Amino acid sequence: MNQSSNHGWMKTAAGYAAGLLFGLGLAISGMTDPARVLGFLDLAGAWDPTLMFVLGGAVITTFIGYRLVFKRSAPLLGGVFQLPTKRALDAKLLGGAALFGIGWGLSGYCPGPAIASIGGLSLPLLAMLVTMVLGWFAARRLSA
Repeated sequence: MNQSSNHGWMKTAAGYAAGLLFGLGLAISGMTDPARVLGFLDLAGAWDPTLMFVLGGAVITTFIGYRLVFKRSAPLLGGVFQLPTKRALDAKLLGGAALFGIGWGLSGYCPGPAIASIGGLSLPLLAMLVTMVLGWFAARRLSA
């Protein structure tokens, strides 16, 4: 095995490990249950704050992780850090964020927990996944 294919294998393995860790975190925290998410969004009713703690843990972990990672001159498995350069709030960003939030609020799923929940596939989850993919194709077609 040459250095390039070994590097590609390591990058793929790291991606799978990160996805597994993310999925396990979602499952253990109960965030694959759309009722928990809808409970968090129900501010006027039976509000469930657990999502706030999961999101807070993610923000703290990311805050610390970025500081550690950016002390390096380059990523472990990549040539350069790939950071967004666009900083302006435009109609596409705001419209996409609004559509994401509406979809999340209606279904109780965002893409990560939805994919992590495939093992317990239900009709509402299938409907959400299918419409998510259709929305992705529609957005690509509209922006082309």
